Amino acid sequence: MCGIVGYVGDTKTVDVLLSGLRRLEYRGYDSAGVAVLDSDGHIGTRKRAGKLQVLADDLQTLPVRDGSTGIGHTRWATHGGPTDVNAHPHLGDDGKLALIHNGIIENFAELKKELLERGATFTSETDSEVAALLVGEAYRETGDLAEGLRRVVNRLEGAFTLLAIHKDQPGVVVGARRNSPLVIGMGDGENFLGSDVAAFVEYTRKALEIGQDQIVTIRKDSIEVTDFDGNPVEPREFEVAWDASAAEKGGWSSFMAKEISEEPEAVANTLIGRTADGAVHLEELAPLGDEVLAGIDRIVVIACGTAAYAGMLAKYAVESWSRIPVDVELSHEFRYRSPVITERTLVISISQSGETMDTLMAVKFARESGAKVLSVCNTQGSSIPRESDAVLYTHAGPEVAVASTKAFVAQVAALYLVGLHLATVRGTLDAKAIARNVRQLHDIPEKLAKTIESANRLRELAHWMADTQSVLFLGRNVGYPIAMEGALKLKELAYIHAEGFAAGELKHGPIALIEPGQVVFVIVPSPRDKLSLHPKVVSNIQEIRARGARVIAIAEQGDAAVHPYADEVIPIPLAAPLFEPILAVAPLHIFAMELAAAKGLDVDQPRNLAKSVTVE
Repeated sequence: MCGIVGYVGDTKTVDVLLSGLRRLEYRGYDSAGVAVLDSDGHIGTRKRAGKLQVLADDLQTLPVRDGSTGIGHTRWATHGGPTDVNAHPHLGDDGKLALIHNGIIENFAELKKELLERGATFTSETDSEVAALLVGEAYRETGDLAEGLRRVVNRLEGAFTLLAIHKDQPGVVVGARRNSPLVIGMGDGENFLGSDVAAFVEYTRKALEIGQDQIVTIRKDSIEVTDFDGNPVEPREFEVAWDASAAEKGGWSSFMAKEISEEPEAVANTLIGRTADGAVHLEELAPLGDEVLAGIDRIVVIACGTAAYAGMLAKYAVESWSRIPVDVELSHEFRYRSPVITERTLVISISQSGETMDTLMAVKFARESGAKVLSVCNTQGSSIPRESDAVLYTHAGPEVAVASTKAFVAQVAALYLVGLHLATVRGTLDAKAIARNVRQLHDIPEKLAKTIESANRLRELAHWMADTQSVLFLGRNVGYPIAMEGALKLKELAYIHAEGFAAGELKHGPIALIEPGQVVFVIVPSPRDKLSLHPKVVSNIQEIRARGARVIAIAEQGDAAVHPYADEVIPIPLAAPLFEPILAVAPLHIFAMELAAAKGLDVDQPRNLAKSVTVE
């Protein structure tokens, strides 16, 4: 969950590190630090608890001497609280070595005991300092930083990315990764390392992937990658599909406000090049093969949080179109219960970052069990795509706010494309039906933009509800996952009790929560669908209104049946039943953001959360 930057080159190193850390602060913001090797061979370090700006201000007051080699870190605390001493970098070899770490070293207690018995002194409560001291010892034995790191990583258990510099090896940054993100940026006379490409996209869009259990050594004019046994590796090169300006606020009040405004574009970009003449063309699925896809008898979607709700929504469409049963499972539960999967099971993983540890481990388990794995991901060069048989990238662009918004709608769009592709290869929908659904999918960006543009009433409601302590969300069928997504956003951002329920479950228990003044959002299905559950949802509204609830309905324009029973109606444009939920979610994203803002909270970096969950 931490942000990591490494740099070797001629640009002002402190500026490069701080620039990269600003773009990675969403990954960790409990504390931050840098270490720079200056021209006299001295490592200057600064590290401070709090937001990155605390460190930046400290560097203005008490600068470190600049040099050509450095590492930087933003921390999301695991072992040890967010304090100055627990912040990274940590030092080894009597201060000659500086090291930063993302992940958790599971056997750190055993290793720390060994070090203490050898007379080592610890200054922090972190597991990371163990690695710094061990690499320092190994360097004294080998005289080479890469070899010293190689000796240590084979003793570490758990998940980690490590970056290190040493005063005796100027112009060198060495990194290692296991189950934790790291990517290389290739510049002209300079090279970079980062938790993701945001760390260096201001300087270069050329990047290299680092695989599992690999070590990288960067110098200003060379890059060397080996496995943990020292064997050379040829990393895959790719070009970052967005530029640095995409990760800037651009005048918006928050990254989340900007990213909600980009939801239509995220959907549109995810569709580009993947449909033509009313048909779906997913070249990315070629590694699976249409013959294999035609023969699958079950789909298991694995994801966490918002991504899981995207999978739940897509389940309705994929089953309807392809007639394949779909189960949606939380990644962290999936692999620990001996799931029944076979070679005819298609596992679809969903992760914005491509580094979600629970999902990464579930993907590995699925492949080891013989299933085919397709991953839906937003981040190039990440771990989950590399562990999968095929990957369908969403093109939402960088998502900086911790609470996901535009990534959600892009994931749904990608999964809908998968559903239509499966329907095509299995012959469960004819060409006319495929074309109709493709057309409706392409209509979503424009309708989504109209939904977002007409959100002023939500802002008023949010300010009126600033003191609200509990909000409930109800939905049926495709509205149910949207209800849960709305509740999650409110929990993440406004820190209040919020729950999403299947509306039909209301009378089986949750209706006991309804009391006078209780705010309830209801996702209302279209009355135009003859198979719609619209009358039943209107009945649910009447049931809770009779008990004093304050009802805010998300309903399509012109739904006259809702107005007599709802206190507020937030209209969305007309769309087919399977597509309306993509429109209905935007008002809930906006409401959660506005309520958090009304409470004076940080909507981009909510407490206790990090964007990329890289530990189990």
